[in-house]
Amino acid sequence: MTSSKKENVPVNEPLLSKEAAANVAQAMESRWLSSQGPFVKQFEEDYAKRFGVKYAVTTTSGTSALHLALAALNVGKEDEVIVPAFTMAAVWLAVMYTGAKPVFVDCTPDTYNIDPTQIESKISSRTKAIIVVHIYGHSADMDPILAIAKKNKLKIVEDAAEAHGGEYKGQLCGTMGDIGTFSFMANKIITTGEGGMTITNNEEYADRLRRYKDFCYSPQKRFIHTDVGYNYRMGNLQAAVGCGELANLSKYIEIKEKMAEKYAGLLGNIAGLRLPITLSGVKNVYWMYAILIDDQKFGMNKDALRATLKERGIDTRDFFYPPEEQPFLIDRNLVTEKFPQTDYASKHGLYLPSGLAISDEQIERVAEEIRDIAKK
Repeated sequence: MTSSKKENVPVNEPLLSKEAAANVAQAMESRWLSSQGPFVKQFEEDYAKRFGVKYAVTTTSGTSALHLALAALNVGKEDEVIVPAFTMAAVWLAVMYTGAKPVFVDCTPDTYNIDPTQIESKISSRTKAIIVVHIYGHSADMDPILAIAKKNKLKIVEDAAEAHGGEYKGQLCGTMGDIGTFSFMANKIITTGEGGMTITNNEEYADRLRRYKDFCYSPQKRFIHTDVGYNYRMGNLQAAVGCGELANLSKYIEIKEKMAEKYAGLLGNIAGLRLPITLSGVKNVYWMYAILIDDQKFGMNKDALRATLKERGIDTRDFFYPPEEQPFLIDRNLVTEKFPQTDYASKHGLYLPSGLAISDEQIERVAEEIRDIAKK
């Protein structure tokens, strides 16, 4: 084939709405660029309404949203927080920012979400919360996790950074725990370039989220600080983009669903490829189209496939790596076991170009290259 002469297919390219562009122009004209601008309040109100919660508080990133959520729940030194072994390192780092210890639980082999059957064995007298991450747009199995949390009097933080609009048994991801967190990085379904959001129905948590993201200023006197606070404020320009993108969330989810349907139709009969699944009762929003490679059946391992696709102008990404391969965890003696399901997924998984701006022609080209590689 002569794919090298064609344009590269990026792993993710955002789709920005005309509403977002109009909002940014309005914000620029108003000269309100800081976190005091009107779009910040509008974004929070619109987000709370869209997700059916009482409170939404903007942040600078999904990582800072997680940190704020833990701070709002009074997680601190000597505490432990249950976290997935299969996830982006931001989850573990947010726990470490508080002085608490992350305690890892392996993933399920089907959706790569935290395995509920392994959580209780990791709970100790120091455990204060569970962070649940909805991986690649597919919700975790929340019923047993919620039951475990209730039984052991633990708080739940939902990281829905990869699952804007995803659902579990009719409930939106991010709304089932005590606090939900979101990322608006450029590769997310809703983007503000960088940025994040926390949501909750608890007034006390919402108040703490607002105070901690803004230096913990005293309500009575500015520049008097009631605790160690942070500068996690979203600016007006980012919020202007967010308002426009949020208005298009349903359309964006439809694009993701059609992308996944097209990939499934084109790749479904290739030996050695395991395509994403969607469990009963779940609305999968396919943040990324993630596949597993069976080396023997496909005839090539994941790393070789990634390299070959790169040579042909197709960009891909590895899956997350397990805790036992993370130097910053090993050096601090925070991981002393192996996580076989996470390790297997890491060694065999990659995700294909999946951005909102991807065209049918690009999807067809990716599939054509993979089929050609499989034949050879």
